Amino acid sequence: MSLPMDTPPGVANALGYLQHHLQELTERQNALEHAINTTLAALTAQLQQVTQLMTSSAPVSTVAPPPMPVSPPPVTPPFPAPAASSKQRARLKLPSPPDFSSERSSGRAFLNSCTLYLRLAPEQFTCDEEKIFWTLAFFKDGHAAKWSENLFCQEADTGIFPIQS
Repeated sequence: MSLPMDTPPGVANALGYLQHHLQELTERQNALEHAINTTLAALTAQLQQVTQLMTSSAPVSTVAPPPMPVSPPPVTPPFPAPAASSKQRARLKLPSPPDFSSERSSGRAFLNSCTLYLRLAPEQFTCDEEKIFWTLAFFKDGHAAKWSENLFCQEADTGIFPIQS
């Protein structure tokens, strides 16, 4: 995808990151779909054998079912969960991250603030979508606000929010 020449480096970097992340998610989805299809084929073969056994009076030679696929390992966050108990976390008064305008100089600090909040208060979010919307709530100024607005316009056009996790 080519970007206009006047695209700020921060937006270009964010888009590059999102494209890379989307590619990883697509590959993961393809692997999971393959595992599901393999499992479905094995279950279908077993169901056909059971149906055949139930409907026939003659003994049926049994064929070993295809091996069940090994499920992929669970996705784990890149960092271990904090050691604090939920009671300790509930007592923490966590500040919200600052508003983000896509200024390159404040990008890392914003990302660090969001990461800390999400890790220290996971009980406040029930899914990735909530985390995404919470983070986008701080895209209030400059190019970040325009980019966020574009995401919601895409959702209005397609019925699907363009960022899923």
